[in-house]
Amino acid sequence: MSETILITGVGKRLGFALAQQLLSDGYKIVGTYRSDYPHLQLLRDSGADLQQVDFYQQSSLEGFLHYVGQEYKAIRAIIHNASDWRPENKGNPRENALQIMNQMMTVHATVPYLVNLTLKDQLMSVDKTSDIIHISDYVAEKGSKKHIAYAASKAALNNLTLSFSAMLAPKVKVNTVSPAMIKFNEHDDEAYKTKALKKALIPAEAGFEEVIDGIKFVLASHYMTGRTLHLDGGRHLK
Repeated sequence: MSETILITGVGKRLGFALAQQLLSDGYKIVGTYRSDYPHLQLLRDSGADLQQVDFYQQSSLEGFLHYVGQEYKAIRAIIHNASDWRPENKGNPRENALQIMNQMMTVHATVPYLVNLTLKDQLMSVDKTSDIIHISDYVAEKGSKKHIAYAASKAALNNLTLSFSAMLAPKVKVNTVSPAMIKFNEHDDEAYKTKALKKALIPAEAGFEEVIDGIKFVLASHYMTGRTLHLDGGRHLK
């Protein structure tokens, strides 16, 4: 029987590409998405179990966790990829500040916290070691004057790595993969791209493949836990 990996946020970009790759590697994928897209049918056709979940609604999260607990008795890995990205209001940072902070903390910290606690028995039930991987962001260490709540919530996610690695060792390895520039959006203009690329020693997009390779490295490791794999092109040295 194929090993099961749970990935949150498979609707697009990295999450979608990661699900495709791990399906091709032979894993059974359970994936969450918030908004449906036609291309998700490709994952379904490959055998993925996709569940629509709104992490901002507690009942939606609880329903999903109940479903997974009933349907899957052993989980090889949980990869927390689901993310949101909201800046503070430029003209009036106080406007909607509480809502923004609550949303960022919910999706990046509260949801991983609850998922990890709820499904820890499934992680413990695999034959060998299992994994929790938190997908974080370079700004968790540096901060961001334009995305304060976002950066703070990713820092909270990084701290969950430390706590859960201590709590669940040695059976479950818990690590962070922290990229900076992954891949530009289609609507990003050339001026933005040029400015963004200058922030790193290696002036290029990492690409989804780089991050996926990093995730697969963590999954294959037998000795790495409580650590962060930085994929930032040397941005910390600029």
